[in-house]
Amino acid sequence: MNGNAETSWITGLMDTLGAPGAGLAIAAENLFPPLPSELILPLAGFAAGQGRMSLYSALAWTTLGSVLGALALYGVGALLGRDRMLAIAAKLPLVKVSDVEKTERWFQRHGNKAVFFGRMVPIFRSLISVPAGIERMPIPAFLVLTTLGSLIWNSIFVLAGYALGENWEEVTGYVDAYSKVVLVAAALAVLAFLVVRLNKSGRGQHRG
Repeated sequence: MNGNAETSWITGLMDTLGAPGAGLAIAAENLFPPLPSELILPLAGFAAGQGRMSLYSALAWTTLGSVLGALALYGVGALLGRDRMLAIAAKLPLVKVSDVEKTERWFQRHGNKAVFFGRMVPIFRSLISVPAGIERMPIPAFLVLTTLGSLIWNSIFVLAGYALGENWEEVTGYVDAYSKVVLVAAALAVLAFLVVRLNKSGRGQHRG
């Protein structure tokens, strides 16, 4: 789906359903990250500025959509479970079960922060719900942290679209730059992990 098609689909959804349409689009964005929240949210704000929905309903419904989408992914993580996750890790090249166990310990210490701040990081804002489900984070805590983080993220973009009016698309340029920084940082982290693991593997074979 290209940018124009996405915009037309989201606009049509909001025209048909109003603010609940914006919430439905955001719920879908959580499940299908290629649907960008930086497009949906300013559009909702722009629609509110035109009087097609109230600003309050735009914020309320998009936040509800974020929470429902996050809950669905939490369920995926819960169904996957720790045992399956460890079994998958054991079959992956260059990944050790101990890597997953370290990640588990990290999440146990920092899971609340990860869920809250993760809602404000592109791509990870959806994915963070899966480890929360795997680790069976208490649902009340997950709901509160997800709601607060989503409300902050959504409010920034809905209000920006509301304020910018016809120029709402300016928001996407800033978020694209932010997303690229996040993706480059993630790619570098993965590359560093692979280099370290390959070096360790090479030294182990050499000693053998």
